[in-house]
Amino acid sequence: FYLVMIYSNYTGYPFPTAPPVDPFAKIRVDDCGKTKGCFRYGKPGCNAETCDYFLSYRRIGADVEFELSADTDGWVAVGFSSDKKMGGDDVMACVHDDNGRVRIQHFYNVGQWAKEIQRNPARDEEGVFENNRVTCRFKRPVYVPREETIVDLHLSWYYLFAWGPAIQGSITRHDIDSPPVSERVVSIYKYEDIFMPSAAYQTFSSPFCLLLIVALTFYLLMGTP
Repeated sequence: FYLVMIYSNYTGYPFPTAPPVDPFAKIRVDDCGKTKGCFRYGKPGCNAETCDYFLSYRRIGADVEFELSADTDGWVAVGFSSDKKMGGDDVMACVHDDNGRVRIQHFYNVGQWAKEIQRNPARDEEGVFENNRVTCRFKRPVYVPREETIVDLHLSWYYLFAWGPAIQGSITRHDIDSPPVSERVVSIYKYEDIFMPSAAYQTFSSPFCLLLIVALTFYLLMGTP
């Protein structure tokens, strides 16, 4: 009876709670071009919390750590491609689901369609959805066994940048018709800080616009026949 009483009293004692999860460490942009490579797309001078899209990469031992962030409530992704076109690409995406979590998923682009691949090379995953932004951090190995859907990161690839809405944790079409792409192939052994203005901030400073201005000026000065 005494043992029963002890057990009865014990069942009413609260179990210890799980230790609190460390908060997501903010992405440092002052390291860009120094200890990690960065791509920023959006307003001039934007950072990981204000760019339309942000990506960083750095080598840590046998891994590459990626940080992604975008102005969306759905998903943000980076694709590794042998060209600048969508199709046949290894894609890592951070997806905000209906439970408020941000999950890292692996996809392979089949034409214009992204197929989820069960073999996921990501590890040390963490993500957060705050201020209408999806932000995440994860690592994946530099070298992997030869496989079509997972590229070796020690080789250089074009980086495809995309983000968009999600429905019940499933990604849908990206936000813009022509998502930005790295101008040239990216090497994980070279750290640069590259800014790409979004359409709203593209000015007449681009070579194409300057050429167009010169052509129009020449046409107006010469007159029409």
